Amino acid sequence: MIAEAIDGNVKEMTRRTLLGTTLLGTTPFLLRAQRLPPATAVASGDVTHDQALIWARAAGAASRMVVRWKTSEKGTERSSSIAAGGAGRDFTSRLLLRGLPPGQTVLYTVQFEDGKNKSEPVAGRLRTPSRKADRNVRLAWSGDVAGQGYGINPEWGGMKGFEAVRAIEPDFFIHSGDTVYADGAIPKEIVLPNGRGVWKNLVTPEKSKPAETLDEFRGAYRYNLLDEHVRRHLADVPQIWQWDDHEVMNNWSPGMEVPARYTERDIRVIAARARQAFGEYAPIPFGPEGNIFRVVPYGPLVDVFVLDMRSFRAGNTYNRQEQAGPDTALLGDGQIAWFLKALKESKAVWKVIACDMPIGLIVGDGKDAQGRARYEAVANGNGPVLGREFEIARILRFLKEQRIRNTVWLTADVHYTAAHHYSPERAHAGFREFDPFWEFVSGPLNAGTFGPGELDNTFGPEVVFAKHPPKGQSNLPPSAGYQFFGDITVDSRTKALRVVLRDIAGTALYTKELEAATGA
Repeated sequence: MIAEAIDGNVKEMTRRTLLGTTLLGTTPFLLRAQRLPPATAVASGDVTHDQALIWARAAGAASRMVVRWKTSEKGTERSSSIAAGGAGRDFTSRLLLRGLPPGQTVLYTVQFEDGKNKSEPVAGRLRTPSRKADRNVRLAWSGDVAGQGYGINPEWGGMKGFEAVRAIEPDFFIHSGDTVYADGAIPKEIVLPNGRGVWKNLVTPEKSKPAETLDEFRGAYRYNLLDEHVRRHLADVPQIWQWDDHEVMNNWSPGMEVPARYTERDIRVIAARARQAFGEYAPIPFGPEGNIFRVVPYGPLVDVFVLDMRSFRAGNTYNRQEQAGPDTALLGDGQIAWFLKALKESKAVWKVIACDMPIGLIVGDGKDAQGRARYEAVANGNGPVLGREFEIARILRFLKEQRIRNTVWLTADVHYTAAHHYSPERAHAGFREFDPFWEFVSGPLNAGTFGPGELDNTFGPEVVFAKHPPKGQSNLPPSAGYQFFGDITVDSRTKALRVVLRDIAGTALYTKELEAATGA
């Protein structure tokens, strides 16, 4: 049998039927170009002044992905192509566009081809940074998607946070982690507390249970792509992704005990499958050995330093060791050495540090075998530098000694929004060898809401602003009004940096303007 695609259906034809149509003078279907289904989603990632990674997922098998681009509707079109990813990559493909013009809007389309068969083109856009500080830079950030069972609710309007980010037209979006909740099932309905009604989800088989198989991890990413807001956001806003725990499972760390609800009992197997799925769906380039820590330069005004607090950590412990060692690793020596070198070499006015977990907020992880509190993040309770705090102290001391100014730390993870100022001059600071700095927290983008967290006093933090659910209420749905993102604008003339924390209605909740230090 030979199959012919006709209006999306498959018609089987025998060779005799095919010969008959040929003798009747009809053009054989094998010589006619057929339409493949269009890409299910397209995205750009890690855009610099002359290149961008283009990512797409095909609806099925194809031989090549073709990217065509131009700088205006009537501009000269250029194209690049690459062999398309097959079933071994869940039909995802990525192509690095080189030779882009700096300071330009780039309009691109993605098509999949298989011989003479072609898909309809799917369009996206990006803007490259200028080599000069001749225009403002605007970025947005948030994290935490499809958590606590809150998925795509068509009756509420879907994942509206992504449209809110797209609406402010940032140059790029930093996804601060928990890009999916692979460990959380999406039920058909959730009965909300306090008479708030029923949250109704779009459901898929892969999201009916915590992910264990490779296809279930892939299904977590495919689920988010079912939302029209997510797809438009990816096509129109260049991405900078990092990952955190829920791409694998809650509070994931090496050697952890896998919860009883899992059939697969080896965390190494689960993490490897999760890493493969992230590698297929994250619209970012990967460094040597698949590393995702990197610096993304966005012109002379901004360098984005993307940290990875998940891949190199030791297991979660009581985190109060009095000396640094293998069991206190969070970023790890190799990543820290890279980070310090990259910070010293940066010529950008502002160093934006994308950190997938907050520095001063205490995030617990139950108790250890001795009954001591176990910690998931950096903070471990008030006092001097202990445990994982040694790594942060090393970084902050280096910034002070090298006189590296104008750093801003961005994070999500804790499912509310806040502005934290850290200073060695506060009486409660347990460590003083650093310059004051700001940390801004924002999220979730589509998940349950919590907070506030408790601050550890080690690095002299102060809560300047926070918005979270009322006391005694937690895990509220996206419809409750506690979904957040933040945006930053760096002024090309004054070099000042303005931070705005917003809800997903776009309302500005808190604004802070920081002047650029001279001589930086």
